[in-house]
Amino acid sequence: MARPRKPLLSRDLIVETACALVDAEGLAALSTRRLAAELGVSGPSLYNHFRTKDEILEAVADSVSAQVDLSMFDDVRDWRTALRDWAVSYRRALSAHPHMVPLLARGPGRRPAALRVADAAFGAMVDAGWTPAQATSIGALIRYFVMGAALGSFAGGFVDDESAYDPAEYPRLGQAHLLAERQQVIDERAFETGLSALLDGLAVQFAAAASRGA
Repeated sequence: MARPRKPLLSRDLIVETACALVDAEGLAALSTRRLAAELGVSGPSLYNHFRTKDEILEAVADSVSAQVDLSMFDDVRDWRTALRDWAVSYRRALSAHPHMVPLLARGPGRRPAALRVADAAFGAMVDAGWTPAQATSIGALIRYFVMGAALGSFAGGFVDDESAYDPAEYPRLGQAHLLAERQQVIDERAFETGLSALLDGLAVQFAAAASRGA
């Protein structure tokens, strides 16, 4: 029988399948045995591409980081707009893969795409006029904010049962049972409110620093 023109297994296919499995069932569902079964191959064949399950997870995490748009940093004369666009793209990537957020929250480590994200954000802020120390703090600040937003839903934390919020005990939560059905709108609005507040604060700091340096 002739050999197939393309290999049955590749790093990209393994990462894609592992990501789909984690998206559907969470990090705990991923094992080399389960992944091999999903791919229709024997377990040992995975080790021709990855040495350990942790290496697979690192590659999956990096594939999520690679989805973050960095084009806004090509021209950072308007650093505020660049940060806003970056935060929105960053959150969109994490929200598409919420089960990966705890792993991504550990930091970039040695992951190439994640390091490119950090490098682009840091370099752009320095080029825009922030000091290296400030640029580091800004990158960390946006990362904390986006990670927190991606970890869960404020509105989704309320149940749609009016009886759960007895006005005798919670006099201000008479409409709380309506939050869950408007989860996406409320969470988007909260994200935009928080992001605008962060950027407003940074703008004040930037202006103050410029005034001191004048």
